[in-house]
Amino acid sequence: MKERGFWFDTEPKLTQRAVLPPLEQDISADVAIIGAGYSGLWTAYYLKQYQPNLSVVILEAECIGQGASGRNGGWLMGSFSGDVTYLNRLQGEQRLSAKAIIQATISEVTTVCAQHHIDCDLHHGGNLRVAARYPEQLANIKAELAQWRAEGFGEEDIRWLDKAELNKQVSMAEGQAALFTPHCARIHPAKLVCGLADLVQRLGVKIYEHTPVNHMAHLGDAQTQLQTPQGNVRAAIVVPAVEGYLRQLSGLGRFTLPVQSLLIATEPLTDATWDAIGLANRATFSDASRIVTYGQRSPDNRLIFGTRGGYGFGAKIRTEFGFDPKSFNGKFLANQSLPQCAFEGEFGFRYQLLLALFPQLKGVQITHGWGGTLALARRFAPHAIFDKSLGLGLIGGYGGEGVGAANLFARTLVDLILGRDTQLASMPWAFNAPVQKVLAPWEREPLPWLAYHGMNKIFAWEDRLYSQPKSAAWQKGLAKRLADQLESLMS
Repeated sequence: MKERGFWFDTEPKLTQRAVLPPLEQDISADVAIIGAGYSGLWTAYYLKQYQPNLSVVILEAECIGQGASGRNGGWLMGSFSGDVTYLNRLQGEQRLSAKAIIQATISEVTTVCAQHHIDCDLHHGGNLRVAARYPEQLANIKAELAQWRAEGFGEEDIRWLDKAELNKQVSMAEGQAALFTPHCARIHPAKLVCGLADLVQRLGVKIYEHTPVNHMAHLGDAQTQLQTPQGNVRAAIVVPAVEGYLRQLSGLGRFTLPVQSLLIATEPLTDATWDAIGLANRATFSDASRIVTYGQRSPDNRLIFGTRGGYGFGAKIRTEFGFDPKSFNGKFLANQSLPQCAFEGEFGFRYQLLLALFPQLKGVQITHGWGGTLALARRFAPHAIFDKSLGLGLIGGYGGEGVGAANLFARTLVDLILGRDTQLASMPWAFNAPVQKVLAPWEREPLPWLAYHGMNKIFAWEDRLYSQPKSAAWQKGLAKRLADQLESLMS
């Protein structure tokens, strides 16, 4: 049995869910969706909301939530990677309206969950981006705040917390200040994805698990055929909603880059430990570094913490991460005075960062380590595309911020598919065009592998120098210049 990750492993009701049977015959449908994650399930939900008589099927290669939807850090955000790029294409009231639509994603998900009794432990506590670990992070968040203000985001969107205000929210080692935004909520990822799956089935959507799509072919008669191991599907409209797994579908391979992100989870913490840490309001958090940290206080009072991971040559996707809690804790908890260089390995690195932020956690067991695959679009902005001539709808490229974005982009895509004259259908992230005219493909190997690993090494080098007080100023300056240049190339 394949790894499911922390969110499923710690919820017996989810691991004991009945497996849905695979497709075992040829069928037809109005809409066929590939992938039973957030993107596919939200798309199915809104299709049935607006046109209940549509026949909608979902083909899932593994099981519901096996991809990023069941493995992420649980940040439901009223923003998304690349949102400012899109907003800057608009002016005046149009820009304000688009900004409000993006930020309303949290309330939309909250409303749907309440209306349909989906208990996903949603708590709207905001997000803290903290200057901690080294002094340079203070300059980082000052520059970020200035940029936010220049882009038209006011106090209601993001505000400064001084050290005293920060300490009322969370106690981090070397915590200096923070940026707080209310536009983020904490969720339990697996509960949300399973709740959505149950909901769309009640609405008449048929989900086939363990049904990978081996081939996709446009038949030329306003129909597309999806070939699976035991049966084919003919549909007028096909929606690949597979995010980091897009390269596994013919003809859509190089429009996204699959990247892994890895997380660890502590054992449930005592009330005394939480009193020392804070996060009483369940705000999600990160530190102001380029290595992309993220964390939350889980519903069962663990601390969940992760950072962006690696990229496999040839866009190879990892599904197994091989975390052994007994071996891990036996090694790292046996000697809490280990030097930083001793924390080798991908999970050891995350544990080292976690202790640097929260030394209160020394001696606490790490019970889970897992990862998932996200997708980076070539221009680092997600998309909702409908090619009417082929009946092809495509959403994704969320860059690791897909919990909320999947809802927003699914709503957008459904409006495009159904030809609804709405604000969403006119947003700058909505495209009525062939995929090839909207998305730029990534370069061929070895360029993506060299670029990604070079960037990661420079970012890690910069972070390591900043974390060591005795690092020479010229080294820090060189690392920052190189990292700035790489970051500018990505924007």
